[in-house]
Amino acid sequence: MRLLHPRGPDVDADVDRDDLVGLYAHPGGRTWVRLNFVATADGSVQGADGRSGSLSTRTDKEVFGLLRSLSDVILVGAGTARAEAYEPVRPHEVDTGLRRRLRLAPVPTMAVVSARLDLPDRLLDGPEGSARTIVLTTGAAPADRRDRIAARAEVVVVGDQQLDAGAAVRALTDRGLTRVLAEGGPSLAGELAASGLLDELCLTLRARLQVGDGSRVLTGDPMDPGLDLDLRHVLVDGSDLFLRWTTADQTDIERSRS
Repeated sequence: MRLLHPRGPDVDADVDRDDLVGLYAHPGGRTWVRLNFVATADGSVQGADGRSGSLSTRTDKEVFGLLRSLSDVILVGAGTARAEAYEPVRPHEVDTGLRRRLRLAPVPTMAVVSARLDLPDRLLDGPEGSARTIVLTTGAAPADRRDRIAARAEVVVVGDQQLDAGAAVRALTDRGLTRVLAEGGPSLAGELAASGLLDELCLTLRARLQVGDGSRVLTGDPMDPGLDLDLRHVLVDGSDLFLRWTTADQTDIERSRS
């Protein structure tokens, strides 16, 4: 990978693993919500099979794994968890040495947002060494499903009739999970942005035209005004770009860490 932006006298164009850790480092001292997506040049976040995983490359998987290694919790919507066959994170899937240096738990926790509690068993029954899944739901969720899931995962109510994104992030913060990595889907991402909770967007831009009706990064009601972003870095691998923005309100916080 090569760094295109920012460039300076002390910055080499070619980046190694340690450089990537520095480029994607978290600011400390507060909850930070990072959104990570891969999308094609024509804006689709889904391949022909309807999954984002089919868009990923070896380098994208490397960045994906690093972002997970830097996080306390992975936040995902139930639809994405089902479509992408999500499971609790295993130790071999993250950089355990890096996590030890950063004094993080051995693996990040998986937190899934679900109103109907239609969740696959593999998401609730993690292998040895994985963290217990957190299920964020509403008071209106089916009581029988909630009771069954509560025996296998931690169930947290974050809204009466509808899911409250702010309450969900607060619930994670209350548990010491302040490095939040949101991985979709687009409706959850849209809620985080519309609620003013999003601090950062990491986007892999694939040099591919997908064509079709695949989802975009964020969906939901239009924002007026929209959310301005500040470009933090641009990496290139082949013809693919790896972009990192912070929301405009977080620019000073991020720069004070640098």
